[in-house]
Amino acid sequence: MILEGEQSVASDAANRTRLRHLFDEHYEAISRYCHRRLASEDANDAAAAVFSVAWRRINDVPAGDAALPWLYTVARYQVSEMRRSARRLANLRTKLNGQARHPEPGPEAVIVRNAEQAALLEALASLRESDQEILRLRAYERLSLPEIAAVLECTVEAAKKRSARAAKRLERAARRSLFVPSGAGITATSEGADS
Repeated sequence: MILEGEQSVASDAANRTRLRHLFDEHYEAISRYCHRRLASEDANDAAAAVFSVAWRRINDVPAGDAALPWLYTVARYQVSEMRRSARRLANLRTKLNGQARHPEPGPEAVIVRNAEQAALLEALASLRESDQEILRLRAYERLSLPEIAAVLECTVEAAKKRSARAAKRLERAARRSLFVPSGAGITATSEGADS
Protein backbone atom coordinates (compact mmCIF):
# COMPACT_ATOMS: atom_id res chain seq x y z
CA MET A 1 0.00 0.00 0.00
CA ILE A 2 1.44 3.44 -1.08
CA LEU A 3 0.75 6.33 1.25
CA GLU A 4 -0.17 9.79 -0.05
CA GLY A 5 3.12 11.38 1.20
CA GLU A 6 5.18 8.68 -0.50
CA GLN A 7 3.28 9.25 -3.74
CA SER A 8 3.98 13.01 -3.52
CA VAL A 9 7.71 12.41 -2.97
CA ALA A 10 7.79 10.02 -5.91
CA SER A 11 5.93 12.56 -8.04
CA ASP A 12 8.37 15.36 -7.06
CA ALA A 13 11.31 13.15 -7.90
CA ALA A 14 9.78 12.31 -11.27
CA ASN A 15 9.11 16.00 -11.95
CA ARG A 16 12.70 16.94 -11.06
CA THR A 17 13.98 14.19 -13.35
CA ARG A 18 11.74 15.42 -16.16
CA LEU A 19 12.87 19.03 -15.69
CA ARG A 20 16.52 17.93 -15.65
CA HIS A 21 15.91 16.07 -18.92
CA LEU A 22 14.21 19.13 -20.47
CA PHE A 23 17.04 21.37 -19.31
CA ASP A 24 19.81 19.06 -20.55
CA GLU A 25 18.13 18.53 -23.89
CA HIS A 26 16.86 22.05 -24.68
CA TYR A 27 18.76 24.66 -22.63
CA GLU A 28 21.29 25.37 -25.38
CA ALA A 29 18.56 25.99 -27.97
CA ILE A 30 16.56 28.22 -25.61
CA SER A 31 19.69 30.11 -24.57
CA ARG A 32 20.66 30.76 -28.22
CA TYR A 33 17.10 31.93 -28.92
CA CYS A 34 17.30 34.44 -26.05
CA HIS A 35 20.85 35.59 -26.89
CA ARG A 36 19.86 36.38 -30.47
CA ARG A 37 17.17 38.74 -29.17
CA LEU A 38 18.54 40.30 -25.98
CA ALA A 39 21.72 41.65 -24.42
CA SER A 40 23.79 38.90 -22.85
CA GLU A 41 22.87 39.53 -19.19
CA ASP A 42 19.18 39.80 -20.06
CA ALA A 43 19.35 36.72 -22.28
CA ASN A 44 20.78 34.64 -19.44
CA ASP A 45 17.97 35.81 -17.14
CA ALA A 46 15.33 35.09 -19.79
CA ALA A 47 16.65 31.58 -20.43
CA ALA A 48 16.68 30.85 -16.70
CA ALA A 49 13.13 32.19 -16.41
CA VAL A 50 11.95 29.82 -19.16
CA PHE A 51 13.02 26.81 -17.12
CA SER A 52 11.60 28.35 -13.96
CA VAL A 53 8.23 28.52 -15.73
CA ALA A 54 8.73 24.97 -16.95
CA TRP A 55 9.28 23.84 -13.36
CA ARG A 56 6.18 25.64 -12.07
CA ARG A 57 4.10 24.27 -14.93
CA ILE A 58 5.84 20.91 -15.35
CA ASN A 59 2.51 19.14 -15.79
CA ASP A 60 1.63 21.47 -18.69
CA VAL A 61 4.87 20.80 -20.61
CA PRO A 62 4.02 18.48 -23.50
CA ALA A 63 5.90 15.24 -23.86
CA GLY A 64 8.33 14.34 -26.64
CA ASP A 65 8.98 16.60 -29.62
CA ALA A 66 6.27 19.07 -28.60
CA ALA A 67 8.30 20.16 -25.53
CA LEU A 68 10.75 22.36 -27.47
CA PRO A 69 8.07 24.44 -29.25
CA TRP A 70 6.35 24.88 -25.87
CA LEU A 71 9.65 26.12 -24.38
CA TYR A 72 10.12 28.48 -27.36
CA THR A 73 6.67 29.91 -26.70
CA VAL A 74 7.60 30.58 -23.08
CA ALA A 75 10.93 32.06 -24.25
CA ARG A 76 9.11 34.38 -26.65
CA TYR A 77 6.99 35.70 -23.78
CA GLN A 78 10.06 36.08 -21.56
CA VAL A 79 11.96 38.01 -24.25
CA SER A 80 8.93 40.23 -24.81
CA GLU A 81 8.62 40.90 -21.08
CA MET A 82 12.35 41.71 -20.77
CA ARG A 83 12.08 44.18 -23.65
CA ARG A 84 9.02 45.83 -22.09
CA SER A 85 10.83 46.07 -18.76
CA ALA A 86 13.88 47.58 -20.44
CA ARG A 87 11.70 50.17 -22.21
CA ARG A 88 9.89 51.04 -18.98
CA LEU A 89 13.21 51.41 -17.17
CA ALA A 90 14.64 53.58 -19.96
CA ASN A 91 11.51 55.76 -19.93
CA LEU A 92 11.68 56.08 -16.17
CA ARG A 93 15.35 57.04 -16.29
CA THR A 94 14.59 59.60 -18.98
CA LYS A 95 11.84 61.11 -16.85
CA LEU A 96 14.01 61.09 -13.73
CA ASN A 97 17.02 62.57 -15.47
CA GLY A 98 15.05 64.97 -17.62
CA GLN A 99 17.11 63.84 -20.57
CA ALA A 100 18.16 60.75 -22.47
CA ARG A 101 20.86 58.55 -21.04
CA HIS A 102 24.33 59.17 -22.44
CA PRO A 103 27.46 57.15 -21.94
CA GLU A 104 29.64 58.32 -19.09
CA PRO A 105 32.66 60.36 -20.21
CA GLY A 106 36.11 58.86 -19.92
CA PRO A 107 38.52 59.91 -17.17
CA GLU A 108 40.28 62.42 -19.45
CA ALA A 109 37.01 64.26 -20.14
CA VAL A 110 36.16 64.30 -16.43
CA ILE A 111 39.57 65.78 -15.56
CA VAL A 112 39.27 68.47 -18.24
CA ARG A 113 35.67 69.27 -17.27
CA ASN A 114 36.59 69.53 -13.57
CA ALA A 115 39.51 71.85 -14.39
CA GLU A 116 37.26 74.02 -16.58
CA GLN A 117 34.58 74.18 -13.90
CA ALA A 118 37.14 75.12 -11.24
CA ALA A 119 38.54 77.87 -13.48
CA LEU A 120 35.03 79.14 -14.27
CA LEU A 121 34.11 79.24 -10.56
CA GLU A 122 37.36 81.07 -9.84
CA ALA A 123 36.56 83.57 -12.60
CA LEU A 124 33.04 84.02 -11.18
CA ALA A 125 34.45 84.60 -7.69
CA SER A 126 36.72 87.35 -9.07
CA LEU A 127 33.71 89.41 -10.22
CA ARG A 128 31.85 92.03 -8.21
CA GLU A 129 29.09 90.69 -5.97
CA SER A 130 26.36 92.28 -8.13
CA ASP A 131 27.72 90.55 -11.28
CA GLN A 132 27.98 87.24 -9.46
CA GLU A 133 24.39 87.54 -8.27
CA ILE A 134 22.88 88.19 -11.69
CA LEU A 135 24.91 85.38 -13.27
CA ARG A 136 23.90 82.96 -10.53
CA LEU A 137 20.24 83.93 -10.92
CA ARG A 138 20.50 83.21 -14.62
CA ALA A 139 22.69 80.10 -14.66
CA TYR A 140 22.00 78.38 -11.33
CA GLU A 141 18.43 79.43 -10.64
CA ARG A 142 17.56 79.42 -14.37
CA LEU A 143 15.47 82.57 -14.08
CA SER A 144 14.30 84.43 -17.17
CA LEU A 145 15.16 88.10 -17.60
CA PRO A 146 11.72 89.26 -16.40
CA GLU A 147 12.13 87.09 -13.27
CA ILE A 148 15.64 88.45 -12.69
CA ALA A 149 14.27 92.00 -13.07
CA ALA A 150 11.66 91.23 -10.40
CA VAL A 151 14.32 89.84 -8.02
CA LEU A 152 16.65 92.80 -8.56
CA GLU A 153 13.75 95.28 -8.55
CA CYS A 154 14.67 96.83 -11.86
CA THR A 155 13.26 96.95 -15.37
CA VAL A 156 13.63 94.04 -17.77
CA GLU A 157 15.81 96.20 -20.00
CA ALA A 158 18.11 97.03 -17.08
CA ALA A 159 18.32 93.33 -16.11
CA LYS A 160 19.17 92.47 -19.72
CA LYS A 161 21.99 95.06 -19.83
CA ARG A 162 23.35 94.04 -16.42
CA SER A 163 23.26 90.38 -17.42
CA ALA A 164 25.09 91.07 -20.70
CA ARG A 165 27.75 93.16 -18.97
CA ALA A 166 28.25 90.54 -16.25
CA ALA A 167 28.52 87.80 -18.87
CA LYS A 168 31.20 89.80 -20.75
CA ARG A 169 33.15 90.32 -17.52
CA LEU A 170 32.91 86.62 -16.72
CA GLU A 171 34.05 85.75 -20.23
CA ARG A 172 37.12 87.96 -19.89
CA ALA A 173 37.94 86.56 -16.43
CA ALA A 174 37.43 82.98 -17.61
CA ARG A 175 39.56 83.60 -20.70
CA ARG A 176 42.38 84.69 -18.41
CA SER A 177 41.92 81.58 -16.23
CA LEU A 178 41.45 79.09 -19.06
CA PHE A 179 43.68 80.73 -21.68
CA VAL A 180 40.78 80.61 -24.15
CA PRO A 181 41.55 82.29 -27.51
CA SER A 182 39.72 85.59 -27.93
CA GLY A 183 37.65 84.27 -30.89
CA ALA A 184 35.99 81.53 -28.80
CA GLY A 185 33.02 82.52 -26.65
CA ILE A 186 32.18 81.38 -23.13
CA THR A 187 28.53 80.29 -23.09
CA ALA A 188 28.17 78.83 -19.61
CA THR A 189 26.27 81.84 -18.27
CA SER A 190 23.54 81.74 -20.92
CA GLU A 191 22.51 78.11 -20.42
CA GLY A 192 19.03 77.38 -19.20
CA ALA A 193 17.51 80.83 -19.16
CA ASP A 194 15.56 82.54 -21.91
CA SER A 195 16.04 86.20 -22.65
